[in-house]
Amino acid sequence: MITTTLGPLDESLLIKRENVIDNENECTSSVEYCLKGCNGQAHITGQADAETHFCNQHVHRSVHVTLKRVAVSEGEVGILR
Repeated sequence: MITTTLGPLDESLLIKRENVIDNENECTSSVEYCLKGCNGQAHITGQADAETHFCNQHVHRSVHVTLKRVAVSEGEVGILR
């Protein structure tokens, strides 16, 4: 069962999409679920509808971010002195 905006739903009713970004600054993983049968073009074309939106009926999204190094701007360094 997946906790969704519609309440608990069996995973068999959902389409799952996983994404990972891993670079020198961060490792970010996300899991998104949408309803099977949604009419988002992404499921037809295989391309995202928008940069951060794979379909039009998200019911769950979870994200985990791990920072690999702390980014500090000059302004923040000046405050620490």
